[in-house]
Amino acid sequence: MKIRVGLVGYGTIGKRVADAVALQEDMELVGITGNSYNYKMAVAAQKGYGIYTVASQEDFLKNGIKPAGTFDDLLKKVDVVVDCTPKKIGAANKEKYTKAGVKAIYQGGEKATIAEASFVAQCNYDMCLNKNHVRVVSCNTTGLARTIHAINQKWPVSTARANLIRRGTDPNEHEKGPINAIVPSLELPSHHGPDVRTVLPEVEVFTTAVIVPTTLMHLHALSVRLKHPGPTAADIIKLFEETPRIKVLKAADDIGSTAQIMDYARDLGRNRGDMMEICVWEEGVGVYGQEVFFMQAVHQESDVVPENIDAIRAVMGFKDGKKSIEMTDRNLGIASILGR
Repeated sequence: MKIRVGLVGYGTIGKRVADAVALQEDMELVGITGNSYNYKMAVAAQKGYGIYTVASQEDFLKNGIKPAGTFDDLLKKVDVVVDCTPKKIGAANKEKYTKAGVKAIYQGGEKATIAEASFVAQCNYDMCLNKNHVRVVSCNTTGLARTIHAINQKWPVSTARANLIRRGTDPNEHEKGPINAIVPSLELPSHHGPDVRTVLPEVEVFTTAVIVPTTLMHLHALSVRLKHPGPTAADIIKLFEETPRIKVLKAADDIGSTAQIMDYARDLGRNRGDMMEICVWEEGVGVYGQEVFFMQAVHQESDVVPENIDAIRAVMGFKDGKKSIEMTDRNLGIASILGR
């Protein structure tokens, strides 16, 4: 029997998760929620997704869309809900999910306390098995957790330091900024470090952040200190090449910026031009004594999408985390190495 999934919140992440669920052979997308009619709802209707209204249905009906029911109707038909609403709304919805007896997956905008566990598939899949409430961490936290965890599994990490250069807003959010400024986060550490420790509690992680006027991707500059010397830069590169959901790119291939990464994703034929892997530049990997340095790019619109799919399987009791990752990546067209 397929896992029946409801998608609550159809924005940047929600619409991608909905499409990803629809591609899984072991899942059924029962429907999505909508507050009011807009182009996203029109496209969802064209795709055949059932739309369940949070408010009045009148706005949909006058635009030629017949809703499949209400938010409450959706909750009666599903096993699990993926809540992709803006931060704090998921927390407000939690009581509804609990009352309806459905499992719920939240996003990184919510506080960690909303869930029984935070989730990154490669780091702590087993911890989230059969949980009722799980939180997929943010795009930045996911990126940091994937690469730090990969190193820590082979060469134990003492500390990790990361400077995050964050995009100002997503491409479709024209009303936000900054437009002509670099805005430092004066929170030390930035919230990303403590959030990484919700999935990698054994690693000391400290982060700082600035926001810059771009919409394409985040960029992280990392310094990871190992407990013991050992790997060379070539060893780290090989590890990343062999790790799912990490992609090693070469500036020598004329991929020297986040703009070129996104163009590369489009040339690969990725849906929406998404790059769900964390991209590490080969030339930027270095080792000095016990310290590993590298830079990585994170596509904030899509890197958490496969995590949501694996989280669905985990809460529903699918025990083989490695197999879930393989299934998800195959269905979404993700590979550690493409074109090599």
